[in-house]
Amino acid sequence: MSGRLDYAWRLCATGLAFVGFGVCGVLFSVLVFPFAWLWPHRASRQHAVSAVIHWFFRALVAVLRGLGVMELEVSGAQALRAGEPAIVVANHPTYLDVMVLLSLTPRACCVVKHAHWRNPCFWGIVRAAEYVSNADATALVDAGAKQLAAGYTMIIFPEGTRSPAPNRLHAFSRGFAHMALKAGAPIVPVLMDCDPPAFTRQLRWYDVPARAFRMRVNVLAPLGVAELAAHDTPAAIAARSVTNAVEAHITQHLFDYGFFKTGN
Repeated sequence: MSGRLDYAWRLCATGLAFVGFGVCGVLFSVLVFPFAWLWPHRASRQHAVSAVIHWFFRALVAVLRGLGVMELEVSGAQALRAGEPAIVVANHPTYLDVMVLLSLTPRACCVVKHAHWRNPCFWGIVRAAEYVSNADATALVDAGAKQLAAGYTMIIFPEGTRSPAPNRLHAFSRGFAHMALKAGAPIVPVLMDCDPPAFTRQLRWYDVPARAFRMRVNVLAPLGVAELAAHDTPAAIAARSVTNAVEAHITQHLFDYGFFKTGN
């Protein structure tokens, strides 16, 4: 009986958290976004909006943990708070990955799906925070390099969408590699895991697992693009080398850390 009550509680709490997130997103778009664009200084406006988003997601993570819906285990997060701009490259097992990474990174900018520019919960947020759309590959690289130059850490999920299944990744796109080469920024690989699985491509929000899910985040040592691509190679070849190296690096560490299981 207690197991059923616990499940019912986590189901209701999860639903309330999603409703609260949606309502806050709409209110931000309708109320905060118009005022944000009246802010006279663009740089300070973006900084303020990014700080609000960071603290909002920190609060949301704290609520989910406090309600017993989610557990969080983080290693190496100091690299995300170091202040030096970098490109965070992470695998993408769940819908909550961006929420967790934004809660851990005080000065962040994201590459997000172009569809979010029309989503009623997100359109104001992504515009006010000057997030980068993935609609155009060339514009993505230029915009990302500009954000890095302004001191922001870029958060990128190079799979483009959530991972297709446990122990599998989509092939990485090369946008982050071109961005790193253009800006000369380090790449910070991040491993994400959710056990038991929740909010994956195969599960809806109401498919609540039998116990609180545990999000695990391992931030690995930064990688310099100079050590991943041969000197004086054409940009396209260098970007391919960097992409392949980072994808192999993340995949190997997903197995090493036990986030991926052998034999499955």
